[in-house]
Amino acid sequence: MPDELFGVGGYAPRDTSHGEGLDAFARSVEAATGGRISVPIRWNILDEGRPAADLLDLVGTGELAMCYFSTSYLGHRVEELNLLDCPYLFGDLDQAHRALDGQLGRALSHATEVRTGLVVLGYWDNGFRHLTNRIHPVRVPDDVHGMRVRLQPNRIHESMVSAWGAVPVAVDLARGIDLMRTGEVDAQENPLANTVAYGVHLLHPHATLTGHLYGARGIYANPDRLASLSRSDRDHVMAAVETAVAVQRRRAAEDEERLLRQLSETGTAFVVPTAEERDEFHRRSMPVIDRLRSELSPVLFALAEEA
Repeated sequence: MPDELFGVGGYAPRDTSHGEGLDAFARSVEAATGGRISVPIRWNILDEGRPAADLLDLVGTGELAMCYFSTSYLGHRVEELNLLDCPYLFGDLDQAHRALDGQLGRALSHATEVRTGLVVLGYWDNGFRHLTNRIHPVRVPDDVHGMRVRLQPNRIHESMVSAWGAVPVAVDLARGIDLMRTGEVDAQENPLANTVAYGVHLLHPHATLTGHLYGARGIYANPDRLASLSRSDRDHVMAAVETAVAVQRRRAAEDEERLLRQLSETGTAFVVPTAEERDEFHRRSMPVIDRLRSELSPVLFALAEEA
């Protein structure tokens, strides 16, 4: 029997990059401790009929020791995290990873720990977000005029979509999926992996590779559960997080390439915006970008740009 349980949880199916990250973490901890610490996994809390946001509550109470969770859901509690919801903040994955693994990530983690009491162990990759819809091809913002677009509950995302001329519908993921199934919303924005994991590709035949936002998922731990571990076991946990970050990010990048091919072959009509069309999305997002620059420390933007 294990001496200690270190339960972890998420809100995506097991066969996703996030599931693979949880699995890599669990196997690494259990191997390093010779099974003294067991890591039970709750793969997808949505399957329990619970909203994704319950994960943070479970970690906060210590029922779970650790979870991953989108930083976008925490912007109302941790102002600094709103930086990551700035449209077109990062040019590519390498820049995003360098920033989150470096000084910017440390600054955001400190702010999160101060505001929430949770310990941030690292950042997983949720990829660049793209627009999908059930109506017609989208090349420029005018093409989404009047569309009802499901979003994460995040004021910046709402402002961005409104600036494009669409109608934001900010609801939790489970509710958003229901609305897309009934046709009450017309579109959504997500990484391709999430679009497929939640079955949205079966509802939306049109996808536009806007890459308008980069998604990060923080790895959050209960401080008391960490403190209860010996120094060597905490080191094992941190090493396992590093392993999981590498595994999850690699799988996420592989999934993006694979899903582009797979969805194209199965009927999804992709629009790859030209440089001019992408610039039009960027230009229409500028009021949101300018507002964020006025609200947040310029140091944060400098750290993102320096990466």
